[in-house]
Amino acid sequence: MFDKLRNWRTRRLVARHPIPEPLWRSALARCAPARRLGASDQAALRVLVTLFLQRKSLEPVQGLELGDADRVLLAAHACLPILKLGLDWYDGWHSVIVYPDAFVPHRTQTDAAGVEHQTRTARAGEAWWRGPVILSWAEVLEAGSKPGRNVVVHEMAHKLDLLNGDANGFPPLHRRMDRRAWSATFSAAWDRLREERSQGLALPLDPYALESPAEFFAVASEQFFETPAALQQHLPEVYRQLERFYRQHPY
Repeated sequence: MFDKLRNWRTRRLVARHPIPEPLWRSALARCAPARRLGASDQAALRVLVTLFLQRKSLEPVQGLELGDADRVLLAAHACLPILKLGLDWYDGWHSVIVYPDAFVPHRTQTDAAGVEHQTRTARAGEAWWRGPVILSWAEVLEAGSKPGRNVVVHEMAHKLDLLNGDANGFPPLHRRMDRRAWSATFSAAWDRLREERSQGLALPLDPYALESPAEFFAVASEQFFETPAALQQHLPEVYRQLERFYRQHPY
């Protein structure tokens, strides 16, 4: 009964707030991973985007203005990771804060001697546990212009990772997924890429992936959606684990 009620509410919401066809076509033209989807998956993504825009607050700051087409585009990127998972995977948070460009958060860090240091580092995105997603609009517009890069997918992958409480590269796995296989696969890939970097070799992922296991998962997720063939070629076991987690074969 609950599922029937929820499905009825979803259909009513989608019917009351349809995405106009020109806006949807514009989003597909600007979002290559969505454009590669088959017709049925594009239709499912369109429903998710509609629900996302109704349930999440997109909040431009510092004078940035987002038109309707911009909002649909951002939501399309954001919903790619949950196309086969559902919007419930984004429960527990409400806001997407969008800066015009890179933003500089103030951080306080304490060193081993107990001395506090103020840090200011420009960032393209952040995802907070039970808090907002923060994005640079300039980086959102750069999605796909550099192979494997998509800041929205990156931060949404962090959100999925944080469902376990910590950003550690270990999101909640599905019932039939093997936790040991996931850990062994990502650990082996991590060790291999660290060794290749030490030898001065070009890496198949953005080197930022080696900042932490959480960043490895997020960067690999970017490539999974943006350049899946390259990820499958260079890191086939990582690709297979992400394919099982996201329940997608994105090309």
